[in-house]
Amino acid sequence: MNDYDAIVIGAGNAGLTAAATLQRGGARTLLVERHTVPGGCATSFRRGRFEFEVALHQLSGIGAPGQAFSLRELLTRLDVADRLEFVEERDLYRAVVPGVYDVTLPADWAGAADALEAAFPGNRSRVERFFELVRTVTFWQVAARGGTPGEQVDPVLFRQALRPYKDVLDEHFDDERLKCVLGTYWGYLGLPPSRLPFQDLALVLFAYFEFKPWHIRGGSQMMSRALLDSFLRAGGEVRLGTAVDAVLTRHGRAVGVRLDTGDEVSAADVVSNASLPTTYGMLEGTSLPPAVARDLGSRRVGVSGFVLHMGLDATPEVLGFTTSTTFVNADLDDDRTFASMRTRQPARSIVASSYDVEPIGFAPAGASHVSLMTLQYADAWQALPPQDYARAKFAYAETLLDLLEKATPGVRDAIEEVDVATPLTMMRYLGHPGGAFYGYEQDATEGWLFRDSDRESHVPGLHLAGAWTGMGGFQPTLTAGADAARRVLETTAAA
Repeated sequence: MNDYDAIVIGAGNAGLTAAATLQRGGARTLLVERHTVPGGCATSFRRGRFEFEVALHQLSGIGAPGQAFSLRELLTRLDVADRLEFVEERDLYRAVVPGVYDVTLPADWAGAADALEAAFPGNRSRVERFFELVRTVTFWQVAARGGTPGEQVDPVLFRQALRPYKDVLDEHFDDERLKCVLGTYWGYLGLPPSRLPFQDLALVLFAYFEFKPWHIRGGSQMMSRALLDSFLRAGGEVRLGTAVDAVLTRHGRAVGVRLDTGDEVSAADVVSNASLPTTYGMLEGTSLPPAVARDLGSRRVGVSGFVLHMGLDATPEVLGFTTSTTFVNADLDDDRTFASMRTRQPARSIVASSYDVEPIGFAPAGASHVSLMTLQYADAWQALPPQDYARAKFAYAETLLDLLEKATPGVRDAIEEVDVATPLTMMRYLGHPGGAFYGYEQDATEGWLFRDSDRESHVPGLHLAGAWTGMGGFQPTLTAGADAARRVLETTAAA
């Protein structure tokens, strides 16, 4: 008899929802996490009198109570939603190119159309047509992924889904400023509009417009702990501060894991929330299936990030933060910005998250917590001699502040606490190749039309979940873990 019905490797977003879903579905489950706290990217840490949110900028998909197809439904099924306090943001974002535009988009379709018409007069009908296309393509994408036969799908999906987002913008608008504002969320996917499939960025826009952007009182760590508590209440077992050294196989099938303690633990199914290269690198007792080797060789590790966490001795109002999320770009050239992410040239694009415009409880009264993030590949940081690393990271952090101060002057003078994370920090903490937090580069070939088989590993009994199996970000990974667990439960029930 197996020690467990299932073992879950990693307590990141997908690992937590996978473990809770399995245990609540009747599978005796062990969750193993190498860190001493759960969450992965969904966590926080303290510096002085501030708590810093590690990664959550805006949580998509929560929606209103009872709203169909929402992330709230999943969290309710796992007995988590009522244990969290969700904080709704009024706006999607403020988008700034200093001296060119400064536009705030409310978190609803009509309000955003009003704001864009006010900033770029004469474009309202074009904006409304574009928004309608976003809604239509997203509807049919979801329907197709849900199993709707191809002949019943509106042909608009086949015409538009895989076109570059930039091409669709060019077809609708003449004003380059307006195109940039509507492409702002590309930073949440890691590729510029010239390389992103329209269906992917349309899905992101739809999710934030329809289900609104949210934060969690107490930060994403509260959600991670609530998911772990859900798992434990259902009778699950967790081993924190314990790493998995190997995925054990017998006759080509996964049969358990070996821990860094030397213990071997058996299970009928193993679900991995680790990256695909890490997961397959842990296989012991079988050779890598040729299909997997070909697949991994055809993919590119995605982008990581550079984050500057700041505890500020001033309120958001005093500092000039009017929205929870502010994007500041150096100019309108997204492709040039993307190219700079492989260098340590001054930051050309940042997202500033002010967690006290709609307070989540991390900063003392009269103060505020702000994080600045820009996308960066690890290559330029890996090439640094160790003795130059500290100087280089603080010099680069200054360039993020330089860009921010063009939109919200005076932040430097209010800094009380600061912490800096580079792609190398992400590599060490997450254990991901290149510190990639979106998994593989999210171009058209990574989409569900081409990589749907990612969900299964080609190794019986080994199941994959997380950013490396599809789209990255909080909502997709939380959903991916639960979906992987449901497939395991359905297969077990059918056996």
